[in-house]
Amino acid sequence: MGTSRARRSSISAAEARRIALAAQGFDRPRPGSPDDARHYRRALHRVGVLQLDFVNVLVPAHFLILWSRLGNYDRQRLEKHLYGSREFTEQWAHEASIVRVSDWPLLEHRRQAWQPWKRNPLKTLDDPDTYLRNILERVKRDGAVTANDLPAAPSPARRKPGDWHRPVQRWALEHHFGHGRLAIRRRLGNFQRVYDLPERLIDEPHRVHSVGREDAERTLLRQSAESLGVATLRDLADYYRMTARDVAPRVSELVEEGALTPVKVEGWKEQAYLSSTARIPRSIEGASLLSPFDPIVWFRPRAERLFDFEYRIEIYVPEAKRRWGYYVLPFRLGDRIVARIDLKADRQGKVLLVKALHHEPGADTEKTESALKGELDALAEWLGLESVSYC
Repeated sequence: MGTSRARRSSISAAEARRIALAAQGFDRPRPGSPDDARHYRRALHRVGVLQLDFVNVLVPAHFLILWSRLGNYDRQRLEKHLYGSREFTEQWAHEASIVRVSDWPLLEHRRQAWQPWKRNPLKTLDDPDTYLRNILERVKRDGAVTANDLPAAPSPARRKPGDWHRPVQRWALEHHFGHGRLAIRRRLGNFQRVYDLPERLIDEPHRVHSVGREDAERTLLRQSAESLGVATLRDLADYYRMTARDVAPRVSELVEEGALTPVKVEGWKEQAYLSSTARIPRSIEGASLLSPFDPIVWFRPRAERLFDFEYRIEIYVPEAKRRWGYYVLPFRLGDRIVARIDLKADRQGKVLLVKALHHEPGADTEKTESALKGELDALAEWLGLESVSYC
């Protein structure tokens, strides 16, 4: 499969799709032995930001993101690598995410500006500062903790109707995590965070390195561009949850630097930018089911521009108003999204349930269903399910 450097003033819609998919690692066949740490590392660096989501109707979404690229890997081995290699860390990036540990100093300005939810119950405590200070002292003295390890607040949090009833202990730990005073050592089997001091988890060069806000934003945008391949200003800003208005000057600076090249993309109304690392494969092969939070589709306006694919996850839509289903995944075949499929893992019955299948307009249904059968069989095997059943 040939690949050329992307040095164009204009590119076709098909080239934009191939550039974007290649930037995310879909230009490579799935490895035969996906549990080599090199494969984890390559996939994670291509993605750059692994958004965490623990809705478990099928499998937590971040595990599916990597399955789409790696195939039948061992989730426990992956988690050990994520939390034990000292190469990655949890941070607020594109929502709660796994990022490269080298991003720690780049996100310092975000930690400094972090603000808790305005209705958080810490404000209702009689002495929140002492309570927060005691938690930090406890972690320093005794080591890593979960919210369940901590004593109840010294005075009850006064709740208002409609408040989210998360335990005050957890709010306190999240407060310290948001400000960077605590980091995440690992996740328990029930996905609960285990908190510890950053100095125990993150190597000193990353902790002490200081990066000014503008330099940090430039680097984050450069990384966004490398993971996207071709993107608009809004696409670039969204990757690390920045605003287009704030980072527009940084994008102009990256154009001057040569890291980005303005290009015209067929069918796109907005100005596009091509990363200096972008490649144009002659074709994109294979098929993959995509997580709702896969970076190739997580910014819905870009998914529509790239693939003519209007996507909305309908978990929070009342059943009677759902158009597609509860947990619908896009299905990619080659460089197109050709279907969307509503899936559920029946773990007790050991069955992968296909609750609905919707073909995209113009897709070859015979080819789609043949490729989809292989993907569903492989997914069921990875999840430890014995069969696939169409409801």
